[in-house]
Amino acid sequence: MPRFRTGTVTAITSERDGLQRVEVDRRPAYVLTRLIGPVAVGDAVVVNTTAVDLGLGTGGWDVVHWNLARDEWDQPGAGHVMKLRYTSLQIDAGVAEEAEGYTPPTDLGGVPVIACALHSQVACVAAAMADTAPGARLVYVMTDAGALPLALSDLVADLRDVGWLQATVTVGQAFGGEHEAVNLRSGLDVARAVAGADVIVVGTGPGVVGTGTRHGFSGLEVAGIIDLAGSGGGRPVVALRWSDADSRPRHRGLSHHSLTALAYAHHGATVAVPEGYPAPELGAPHRIIETEVPDVGAMLDDAGLRVTTMGRGPEEDPGFFDFAAAAGVVGAGLLSS
Repeated sequence: MPRFRTGTVTAITSERDGLQRVEVDRRPAYVLTRLIGPVAVGDAVVVNTTAVDLGLGTGGWDVVHWNLARDEWDQPGAGHVMKLRYTSLQIDAGVAEEAEGYTPPTDLGGVPVIACALHSQVACVAAAMADTAPGARLVYVMTDAGALPLALSDLVADLRDVGWLQATVTVGQAFGGEHEAVNLRSGLDVARAVAGADVIVVGTGPGVVGTGTRHGFSGLEVAGIIDLAGSGGGRPVVALRWSDADSRPRHRGLSHHSLTALAYAHHGATVAVPEGYPAPELGAPHRIIETEVPDVGAMLDDAGLRVTTMGRGPEEDPGFFDFAAAAGVVGAGLLSS
């Protein structure tokens, strides 16, 4: 059952489009302002504390559910298509597909589509793209396998600030991108036709689910990303999940998440492997490309970005960052082939 409490906003610690980070009775919380509007210090609010009380991976943040200081709030939406459908927080987000003049492309025209299983891989792909193909337009398509509000992603905000990511599309029940789309396949069209992508990177938002079972994990969606991109005329590339430091045997070295997703994909994908690491035995329909990778850790440091995977940075888990960067290098290479 969900857990709610009332409290008072005692501080506003930061703000950006779509998000306020606040303290409610000195306990950290965030406000999704597209859903309930902004709050001010002194406002009485209702807070959902469920995830923090259960010790789940929200980073210790409660979620402000409603501002009791107002009787009503209204913000016109962009269209008629709802997201968070049939919940008390459904929003008329609108989608690019219903915009006047939108014409979907016949196909994806060979655009590289880089599939990521974890949100942090997007930063490595973007850094490698910036190094290998500066000037190429990289668009992020965020799925609904993790966090639904894109505004929660500090990583995306930082990548936009440093110019490594040029546009965002949120698909399915995910919302808050510069462009909205009904589903992933249509979202790829929107990334290409509306956002002008030269390369598309696709993956979950912050936070994923993993159960330790063969199929019970968010990253299984990589199989679907491969198939939708490949059958739609794109060129799917996979960022493998690798770890040198994970304490869990199933994620040490090449994660079973990557192997399982590739086994369920029907369309062939290009699988990127950094030089110096063992290449997995995959077989048809996939092909492996080994490549040199830039020093992504140094690039992130130079850009002032702190990116971690399961709390580990590039110095603690270099293989994770190298494998994700390899996908960016391979994706960039496909632009000239």
